[in-house]
Amino acid sequence: QVQLVESGGGLVQAGGSLSLSCAASGLLFNSYTMGWFRQAPGKERELVAGFSWSGFGTYYKDSVKGRFTISRDNAKNTVYLQMNSLKPEDTAVYYCAARQGLSVYAGEYDYWGQGTQVTVSS
Repeated sequence: QVQLVESGGGLVQAGGSLSLSCAASGLLFNSYTMGWFRQAPGKERELVAGFSWSGFGTYYKDSVKGRFTISRDNAKNTVYLQMNSLKPEDTAVYYCAARQGLSVYAGEYDYWGQGTQVTVSS
């Protein structure tokens, strides 16, 4: 059974930093693309950052480029999202997801974590 478990969300002031982790089990981690999505109230779920299984394909949403960094540790079956210079508009529930092959579309991801709340106060 595949499980993705996120941790690290919380409340932070604008300009601050948070680090999210997603521990995966039940899948061959190093053959999966891992993505971090977020969903704010009333908005669609969107891909924030993605990291292909090979490490050669990396995606960032334009609004987070230069502020967020995705990384993965295949030995620990874990993907991370370091978020710096956070803005109130980054407030959302953040989800990690997995699929084989790179995609920006939430509907094409096979496995999802339960989500972790990130709230950025102004």
